[in-house]
Amino acid sequence: MTEPRQTTPSDLPDEAVLLDVREQHEWDAGHAPNAVHVPLADVPTRLADLPATDGPLPVICKAGGRSARAAAWLAGQGHEVINVDGGMQAWEAAGKPVVTDDGTPGRTV
Repeated sequence: MTEPRQTTPSDLPDEAVLLDVREQHEWDAGHAPNAVHVPLADVPTRLADLPATDGPLPVICKAGGRSARAAAWLAGQGHEVINVDGGMQAWEAAGKPVVTDDGTPGRTV
């Protein structure tokens, strides 16, 4: 696999559509408001659930490792993706919104 392209949370708008590949408990604690949740292990079988975007689809996890693997695999399948360096930890540290499914404030775990 080739190294995926990288971006940072600061380069993305707060309302960016993201693919979040973290586990369910991580998602439940908090996620970006417009993220779509597909755990890393489910990505190959849930390609139909990938959100449409006007450019590369940002892929995010907690710190950037799992999302880099997902982005590399997706790019190899012909998808236009970009890894979010630093993951949700960097997203939250950059002051970006983190919410739970009911819209209340969340946190990164």
